[in-house]
Amino acid sequence: MSTEHLVERIRYLNHIGIALTAERDPLRLLEMILSSARKLTGADAGSLYLIEGEDRDRTLHFALVQNDQLKIHYGGSGEPLSDNFAPLPLFNNGQPNDSMIVVSAVLNEKTIVIDDAYHADGFDFSGTRAFDEKTGYHTESVLVIPLRNHENEVIAALQLINKKDNGTTQAFHDDDIELAESLASQAAIALTNQRLIGELETLFESFTQLIAEAIDAKSPQTGAHCRRVPELTLMIADAASGSQYPGIETFTMDERERYELKTAAWMHDCGKIVTPPHVVEKSRKLETIYDRLGTIEARFAALAAQPEWANRRVELADDLEFLRVANAGSEFMSDEEVARVQRIATRTYPTLEGEQQPLLTAQEVEFLSIRRGTLTAEERKIMEDHMVHTINMLEKLPFPKHLRRVPEFAGGHHERMDGNGYPRGLTKEQMSIPARIMGIADVFEALTAPERSYKKPMPLSQSLTIMGRMVENNHLDADLFRLFVDKQVYLSYAQRFLQPEQIDTVDLTQLPGYSAR
Repeated sequence: MSTEHLVERIRYLNHIGIALTAERDPLRLLEMILSSARKLTGADAGSLYLIEGEDRDRTLHFALVQNDQLKIHYGGSGEPLSDNFAPLPLFNNGQPNDSMIVVSAVLNEKTIVIDDAYHADGFDFSGTRAFDEKTGYHTESVLVIPLRNHENEVIAALQLINKKDNGTTQAFHDDDIELAESLASQAAIALTNQRLIGELETLFESFTQLIAEAIDAKSPQTGAHCRRVPELTLMIADAASGSQYPGIETFTMDERERYELKTAAWMHDCGKIVTPPHVVEKSRKLETIYDRLGTIEARFAALAAQPEWANRRVELADDLEFLRVANAGSEFMSDEEVARVQRIATRTYPTLEGEQQPLLTAQEVEFLSIRRGTLTAEERKIMEDHMVHTINMLEKLPFPKHLRRVPEFAGGHHERMDGNGYPRGLTKEQMSIPARIMGIADVFEALTAPERSYKKPMPLSQSLTIMGRMVENNHLDADLFRLFVDKQVYLSYAQRFLQPEQIDTVDLTQLPGYSAR
């Protein structure tokens, strides 16, 4: 071989090394390894094996099989590998299966070169001969190289077959072996890096989901909220990406950006991990450590036992039932109902010592007069502070470049388009489209969730009507809400996650905040 040809091959090797390091797609990486090794050595055919399992249960799995003469390309972007390419066990009954050349190279961690497979001693080539007989191929020269990772562990094996030179089959030369081993070393590094990156991403993703599941487990009131919001967020984002939809014409999302949004969605409520459980779990207005309605019921009983109330016990029972309903919380409490609570509070009951005490304390009146839901203004502030904690926690994490927008995406789902949301009072123009998407997803999931004890899970028509009013009040993004409805994302989500009775007919002509495209 001329010096010029050798230099050309070395340059090609360097080029491939750089390309292997840059490749992020697992299948393309595997194909690049095998195709490049074949081109570098002139091999007509070859296979790439990956090791799976542990210790004596390890097996060699075919990842790719290529053969130019037979026009074969199995695995990767080619045809699926058939059952004919069964895994090769490294051990049989606990004993090394080193009669097979590829297995022997892996077990002994050394390169094996065979000039003629039909006249080689020490290896079982019966499978090779059967393949040749079936296909008309003739396997002759074989080169097998184990691939070692950074810990010097064999993670794969490269098998090259039939070196071709001017159409004739030749043995693999020393320079072929050296170049192929050098490529195998670089390929092993690339495979290892890709695996390590994948393992780190899996670990990180599992950790974020673990936090979300812990928050969901902490609060039966929110149930699977932290798990369902990511699903709905991505459904909306997928519908919007590349859709050229009015108002979001420029929005597109590749796989890395999608992963970034998915991560943000899983972590959007991570600040709730520091929110006091008695606030998160407050399903009744009078609930603190316990529901104080029982104490009020005892006071009513003491009052009803007084002679002067003997003829007014129906009135007391009616008032007590009213307080029970008020205690449960609702979407709205009227001025008249608040006034009735205050009237009831003017009554007194006798203690065991004969002292007269207010039937309701000032704090109980405050709690029972909560207009919406079950939280006081102070408790609602504590709940809203979960977004401050979320942003603080996420901004302290050293996110890599491709996840740098996670805090912004996750921290904006309680903002409003008019700037009256929390925690930062951002306007629509100050928010990214993914953050606005999460706002739609968060509200819709909360409205339709079945776990909230203070309200029944809403049907689609009621949920979309409330969201439409929120659009009219400049709370939710009008463009994304229209896409949410037009693309029937709400219905796709409902069919996966809602109860059958919630999936009712939605009259789009009467839907507030919505105008058909």
